[in-house]
Amino acid sequence: MKAAGTKKKHLPIWQETILLLGIALVLAIVIKALFVQAFYIPSESMEPGLVKNDRILVQKVSYWFGGTPQRGDVVVFKDPGDWLGADEATGPSSGITSLMAKIGLYPSGGHLVKRVIGVAGDVIKCCDKQGRIMVNGKPLDEDAYVKHDDTPCNGPMIGCNWTAGPVPAGHIFVMGDNRGHSADSTVHMCTKDETDCVPGDEYVDTDLVVGKVFVLLWPSDRFSWLHRPADFADVPDPS
Repeated sequence: MKAAGTKKKHLPIWQETILLLGIALVLAIVIKALFVQAFYIPSESMEPGLVKNDRILVQKVSYWFGGTPQRGDVVVFKDPGDWLGADEATGPSSGITSLMAKIGLYPSGGHLVKRVIGVAGDVIKCCDKQGRIMVNGKPLDEDAYVKHDDTPCNGPMIGCNWTAGPVPAGHIFVMGDNRGHSADSTVHMCTKDETDCVPGDEYVDTDLVVGKVFVLLWPSDRFSWLHRPADFADVPDPS
């Protein structure tokens, strides 16, 4: 029998350090897999709100248990296959940053960041007489987040007279906020008389969506929370 008052033996400092690092590593992997992941903005397509190389946090909880991306969400998704250039698809180059990216402590490459404009069943049309995108006949007031750059409408990458949809089930139609400089769903549409394209390539499979952007983390002087624009709540369900 141990004598009363015998102190419990502590692990050596080096063993405690290894144990704590192991616990932190496991927690980081679990958090990345289930809750939050860091990314960076790979291009200018989401200006003015999100600038190239901004660090953002993406939460995954909203899309659990059958939840799906909603109109107005800013989402991160894996490259469908031909949307990113070689430089944009490149992730962290050093060994340390690559390891940190794999466990969610550093932004990873190979992903895109866009705003969801249409969900399953929606018809998106450009544009009304005021140059506004219409979803199921409802014009969107996007002045609060769209960068215009003297473009004639809010969907100028392939002109101001196009229609997309109905969006297939399990897919979304996305656009960058920098409408004149965004290789988004509009760029991947098959336009009239175009033969070198893949019909349906403009839609993103929701299985590729990692999660919803909820924080602009860095640079610190622009730290902010991201919210879904209220105007999307007035879009009617597809008929």
